[in-house]
Amino acid sequence: MTDRFHALVLTRDDEGKTHADIRELTEADLPDGDVLVDVEYSSLNYKDGLAITGKGKVVRSFPMVPGIDLAGTVLSSASDDYQPGDKVVLTGWGIGEKHWGGFSRRQRVRSEWLVPLPGELSPRDAMAIGTAGFTAMLCVMTLEEAGITPDRGQVLVTGASGGVGSVAVTLLDRLGYEVVAVTGRPEGADWLRELGAKDVLSREEMSQPPRPLEGQRWAGAVDTVGGVMLARVLAETAYDGAVAACGLAGGFELPTTVMPFILRNVSLRGVDSVMCPVQRRKRAWERLARDLPMKALGEIAHEATLEQVPELAGQILAGQVRGRLVVDLKR
Repeated sequence: MTDRFHALVLTRDDEGKTHADIRELTEADLPDGDVLVDVEYSSLNYKDGLAITGKGKVVRSFPMVPGIDLAGTVLSSASDDYQPGDKVVLTGWGIGEKHWGGFSRRQRVRSEWLVPLPGELSPRDAMAIGTAGFTAMLCVMTLEEAGITPDRGQVLVTGASGGVGSVAVTLLDRLGYEVVAVTGRPEGADWLRELGAKDVLSREEMSQPPRPLEGQRWAGAVDTVGGVMLARVLAETAYDGAVAACGLAGGFELPTTVMPFILRNVSLRGVDSVMCPVQRRKRAWERLARDLPMKALGEIAHEATLEQVPELAGQILAGQVRGRLVVDLKR
């Protein structure tokens, strides 16, 4: 491998417009860090779409290499925790936002951000899972910790056609839960059933403003949407149920009341994947290696090249991307 490699670099002009260009870099261009990684795969997430298109105030400084996750092989390390040849995965910690991220053939990072890749997973597997799948696993763990077991009743997943939602559907089904999926894409209903959903509801149905309390339908829920839909989910959650909230694709406001919390003992639990502690990260990746069927990754993930990323960034914001987009940095 030569010292020159390609990366997607974001810049901002004097008028505040973001530009995304493929550039040739050298290791001297990379930021400080104690581990140099040969990045084999990254993935395209909703937050990456916001960064690349400039439609969200995601990037804190320019120039910036976007990509909020990466997986590959350690090339060199000044840390005792990692040696050349180690397979690693990195999600969160502000990469692709505050620190240069995964859309680069090589990246220099801090060792404390890395997680050893479980032996059952390849770097491509890890990015088929990515930040989205990692977040889905954290949501499942959160429901388990709230006492939501499969015998409690149905579990709802909103935004089920997206990266987090599709992995959550697959994981919950594999763990024995009866899963109901919500999607805005009727044409994807059969695909969601193949992933494990027992029933599929429309976005329109679940986006109707709820009364303070509705009929008790869900033992638990994974919500990636926020806004009115989360308010409805809470109003429909059964007594002593729990909702793991991890997204705001439908808005950051929550037009609800205290009624589900004080009359039905419902708990709303936030799930953050960016600053998640390392030990919990390791447990989540070990669970993913054990509990997520490898066959499902093939059904969820689709590959793209670095050159395709700027166009796909607009598509993911428009809700035109199903499942997970894996970016192959070797091509």
